[in-house]
This record gives sequence, C-alpha cells and structure tokens, in this order.
Amino acid sequence: MFALTVILGFLFVGANSQGSVNMAMNMDGTSSYSGNVPLVVNDKGRLSATAKVNLPSGDVSKGLSWDQNNGHGLSVSHTSTDFGSQLTGTGRLNVLNNDNHNLDVTAFATRNMPTKYPGVPNFNTVGGNMDYMFRDRVGASFTAAHTPFLQRTDLSAMGKLNLFKTPDARLDINAGLQRSMMPQFRQTQPFGGFSFTKFFRRR
Repeated sequence: MFALTVILGFLFVGANSQGSVNMAMNMDGTSSYSGNVPLVVNDKGRLSATAKVNLPSGDVSKGLSWDQNNGHGLSVSHTSTDFGSQLTGTGRLNVLNNDNHNLDVTAFATRNMPTKYPGVPNFNTVGGNMDYMFRDRVGASFTAAHTPFLQRTDLSAMGKLNLFKTPDARLDINAGLQRSMMPQFRQTQPFGGFSFTKFFRRR
C-alpha cells in the first residue's frame, strides 16, 4: 500500500502540486507510514488521496481529503482493523495563520464497526483537536475523544519541535501524555517519537 501510494504520486501529481510521504516512529515501538497524493488542484484548494499503514497492528487506512488554500479542510477515511473497520469524517478550521502563529481546530466522528465480533453493535467515537505552531518550529496540541458505548474518554496533550525543514523535507519530534478513563479504569502514560516527511513536487 505504501509503495503504491508513492507510485500513484508520480503518476497523478500535476504541475505545481505537492504530494508527500511520511514515516513516524514511536517510543512504544509502533510506527506508521503514510502518503498524500494530489488528484485535483485548482485556485481554491486541493483534493488528495490518502493512505496509511500502522505497524505492528497492520491497520490500513485509505481516504480522500479536501484542503482549501485558506487552511480549512475536510476528509473521510476507511480503516481496516483487527476487530472490523472504522469510517471517519473530519473537519478542520484554521482560526489563525500569520508569519508567527498557526492554530487549527479539528472535529471528527468515527463509526466503529466490529464485524469480527458477532453480537457487538456498531458504535461511535467523537472528538476534537487543537493544534498550534509558532513559526512552524515549536508547537503543542490537545486532543479529546469520547466513546459513549464503552463509557470511555481519552485525553492527550503533546509538544512538538521541528529539528530541520527544507522545501523538500522536514523532521519533527514530539512528546506528551495520554489519559484514558473508563468507569473501572484509569491510565496515564507518556508517548513520543519522531516524524520524517518527504515532499514531492512534479514540475
């Protein structure tokens, strides 16, 4: 899937349009590999195909995203998991964007479909995220998600630092804490890792 995304990028990325591939490694030993391939680019924004693989779980996501030139965006994705599948819709609103500051607010809803467990009904997870960057170098984000069926709430706070950035690539590190809460369960654990992104532009 990851290799297919890269190949599609070279086939479909048009003039002055930019695609990307990303590799993320986490402190718990997990990793992810993703790609973003522009399909349609105009003076208002960009429609892209997306794909992502998580390891070692093997979860595979694929979808479409619409990113406006003003920073707003919408996306939809389908994920195959070890318990069934998920369908997620996301909306992003850019509320601040200048030379020093960028702030995005995101809301999402996920339909969880545990088809591999007969008798378990489909259920939803809803949540939101605030993501801030200062001069595209230092930033922080906060995410909250709630799953009523499981009576579960997940909260996470993360700091981010860009180590280097060029027009063609960037390397970022992140670290934070995640809090999971259920009626008979409470857990707080640290997380962190690094992310490398390579950009491709067809001229």
